[in-house]
Amino acid sequence: MSVPDHELLVQMLAEIPDPRRRRGVRHPVGALIAVSVCAVVAGARGFTAIGEWVRDAGSAALERLGLERGGVDESTLRRLFARLDADRLDTVLGVWALTRTARVAGRRVVAIDGKTVRGARGGGSAAPHLVAALAHGAGTVLGQVAVSEKSNEIPAARELLQLLHLDGVVVTMDALHTQHDTATLITGAGGDYVLTVKANQKTLYSQLKALPWASIPAVTRTDRGHGRRTTRTVKVVDVPAWVEFSGATQIAQLRRTVTRKGRRSIEIVYLITSADARTAPPAVLATWVQSHWEIENRLHWVRDVTFDEDRSQIRTGNAPRVMAGLRNTAITLLRLDGHHNIAAALRHHARDTDRPINLLLAA
Repeated sequence: MSVPDHELLVQMLAEIPDPRRRRGVRHPVGALIAVSVCAVVAGARGFTAIGEWVRDAGSAALERLGLERGGVDESTLRRLFARLDADRLDTVLGVWALTRTARVAGRRVVAIDGKTVRGARGGGSAAPHLVAALAHGAGTVLGQVAVSEKSNEIPAARELLQLLHLDGVVVTMDALHTQHDTATLITGAGGDYVLTVKANQKTLYSQLKALPWASIPAVTRTDRGHGRRTTRTVKVVDVPAWVEFSGATQIAQLRRTVTRKGRRSIEIVYLITSADARTAPPAVLATWVQSHWEIENRLHWVRDVTFDEDRSQIRTGNAPRVMAGLRNTAITLLRLDGHHNIAAALRHHARDTDRPINLLLAA
């Protein structure tokens, strides 16, 4: 997709197809999405708050976003988002985020994980479960797909991986996704994987546990913070011949010892990775695994707590997924602008209507 650098996101949003009948349509769909993103950046959590932000913004501000015929009411947004092509919207937002996310030390490391939008459950339908991709370090959201009602997270994650440009990328995933087909998909696209094996995968876990770990040298690091001490010990061996995961080169044992208030807990997991010892020595592997949980702390937690997503009553059609996508975009915009505390950043942008607009137009 080729678009100019200036106002990149706004121009890409203009390519979203409009699901409404054209007769009587006052505002282009791209402008309505852009306005909604700005409102979410200012802290709006739902249609009512977005509508209030639009009313307060004033005509001059709205014209900067492409709304040249005045304001827009809440009901218009509600109907539009329910019918919007959520797949296309998520793809556009992901492509834009990818163009703005730099590689770290020559590589991009991406975490994949799912989250249920619990507040959207109602009327006999299940709450939507969304699988997202987050760039380690940057905290930007690179994509999102929905899990089909009669399916599970595994095929949805593979669908998301196919939307990403994986050449040279490292993908971290939890134990649910330690699947042969997933590994093959990643390596076939030019990427590397770091897959976790836990005790719920009994056979594979037992086989990896039986490797001669006692004779393997360890790399250890201790971190202190949040009232606890965490020691991570990593041991790495070349992959045994019987491991059939595509491109696998190393097996690692990761031992976490957490001490809090005098109580100690120990967890041992195993890793299978296609990254070789040159690009992924023990300390790097440990960092990738630790950073994987940024997707919980810097995305899912922020949507749950800062945006109160799990109590949102938006339930109609595609609207819950669209709103989740707008929250992802707001988080990405703020992270790219250097904000670490998203709640404080929302308050900052709520104090001046021009701030979220300037942020969006500069994206």
